[in-house]
Amino acid sequence: MPLSLGKAFDRSYYLRIPFLDGSYNVGIYFNKKSPFLLFEVHSNQLCETEYKNVKINMYKNLAASKFCETFLNLHNYRKNTLDITNQIESIKPEYYSDINFVLNETLILSKTEVGEREFLDKLTVYGLSLSVYVSEFIFLVAERQNIIRKLDRKIVRTTALQIGTGAALSLLEDFYNESLVSGKAGTELRIPSDEVIKLDEIK
Repeated sequence: MPLSLGKAFDRSYYLRIPFLDGSYNVGIYFNKKSPFLLFEVHSNQLCETEYKNVKINMYKNLAASKFCETFLNLHNYRKNTLDITNQIESIKPEYYSDINFVLNETLILSKTEVGEREFLDKLTVYGLSLSVYVSEFIFLVAERQNIIRKLDRKIVRTTALQIGTGAALSLLEDFYNESLVSGKAGTELRIPSDEVIKLDEIK
């Protein structure tokens, strides 16, 4: 059944994402005057017919995603002219070899000049995947940079779509659990100093 859209959406952008032995057609619906957007997903061929353990999730809050929490640094900033929430800043260095960028596309809608500065009203789409499950996992991030001309304010919001097989999601869970205890302050095993036995005290 096709997605019914109201007047809140007046633009769309479509992508075909290879997945397993088939593909997904992903539609991104948004408004040229708003940072709000939604995804629509349709599968082709063998994506779901032979692999019924494929799961699809959408995240309006990227910080709630285990993929983002594990692998990515997010950027937040707020002042009078700029409001950014959960923008992808970088891949965490310790995971450079574990995930790949597979997609990076930008659609520029308009340009706005504020004083001597030029701001772009645009949609940018990033695609990331797990290195060992490139054909079984995709994390698609749509970043909407919207200009409120009346206020000379730039709003940046992100929404994500995650598609993964059971095997890929199991690996993601393992990475997530490992990240909770690996190299983070306060998680290492600590022994009270007054209970440590020094070698020179042993007779």
